[in-house]
Amino acid sequence: MNAPASADVLARIADTLESRRPRNGGDPASSYVAKLLSRGPDAFLKKIGEEATELVMAAKDGVPERIVSETADLWFHCLVALTHYNLRPEDVLAELGRREGLSGLVEKASRPAS
Repeated sequence: MNAPASADVLARIADTLESRRPRNGGDPASSYVAKLLSRGPDAFLKKIGEEATELVMAAKDGVPERIVSETADLWFHCLVALTHYNLRPEDVLAELGRREGLSGLVEKASRPAS
């Protein structure tokens, strides 16, 4: 899949997630996303942690199909988090674009200390 099509997929998913917000009519009884969003950050953050762990395990096993599947699960739950915080995948893509071509060591050194 080429980059524009990939960005389009992320934007379409983000639009769908936005429509599933309980405040936009999403029903927690019939929508997994509405259920996660209605439960607040702890619910989707827990899922992000679980999916990240499953991705690590899949990568250690070295099974490409599982790595892709678990990455998709992780990205999906990260998109739910972005929705909750009124952010879009385009925001993340812009940040990745900003970092493109920078040394990872230089970029990390330029971040404020936390």
